Amino acid sequence: MKFKLPETPAVVVTSKSFRLADVDPADITPFKHQPDDKQEASPRLLKLRQRLSELQELLYAEHSRSLLIVLQAMDTGGKDGAIQNLLTGVNPAGVQVATFKAPTSEELKHDFLWRIHAQTPKKGHIGVFNRSHYEDVLITRVHGMIDEKTCEQHYADINNFEQLLLNNGTRILKFFLHISKEEQARRLQARLDDPTKNWKFDPNDLKERAYWDDYQAAYQEALRRCSPPDAPWFVIPANHKWGRDLAITEIVVAALEDMNPQPPQPDFDVKAQVIK
Repeated sequence: MKFKLPETPAVVVTSKSFRLADVDPADITPFKHQPDDKQEASPRLLKLRQRLSELQELLYAEHSRSLLIVLQAMDTGGKDGAIQNLLTGVNPAGVQVATFKAPTSEELKHDFLWRIHAQTPKKGHIGVFNRSHYEDVLITRVHGMIDEKTCEQHYADINNFEQLLLNNGTRILKFFLHISKEEQARRLQARLDDPTKNWKFDPNDLKERAYWDDYQAAYQEALRRCSPPDAPWFVIPANHKWGRDLAITEIVVAALEDMNPQPPQPDFDVKAQVIK
């Protein structure tokens, strides 16, 4: 990892012996808030949002590097909410958000990274992936759509793809939003209980929930196999939404601070310009 990790509940995957079960999804250490805090944003989060806005403007002005943020989670894990929080106050002109669902017939005619590469952020931009290329070693593996040999090749392809992005000036931050099975049940029930949230409920989520243990194993293996020093996975305890949002924003701001984007020097004599 190229920057000093701020003090958050996040766990950085640095070992092939990493165990997802060792991470408490409800951990809020060392944040000094109550677990039932319903405020829109803590004073700390407000400051981080302001700083993120400033850094994004500098990255956009510099126009030579980019930042890619990858979000993965179980169903109801909070990807949409995390994105909404992170991008609050950020200039939309400098952001690209891509959501990856089941591949289309056209996308299936190409390699699995074809549709992903087309959505990577341009220079000066922050790109956010809501799901990502990792779906091709998660749902495909859980449901037996690929064999072990293909899965092994996909791990290698993912690592090579991310190294290509790194070599071309794209910093990569990968977040796995870790919730418990009990918390997922609460969130699914909440969608059924609130008529204004019914549209968010998908009966297929219950079918996928039956594969919980298989998904946990698939995620654990993907985190182990695709977490190089320059682009490690951050496991974010996500049972508490406010803690999730604060942890992610802390890390994103720290990464951008480390990148230290600088605006270009003007190609004209500033002092000679006269506004009448």
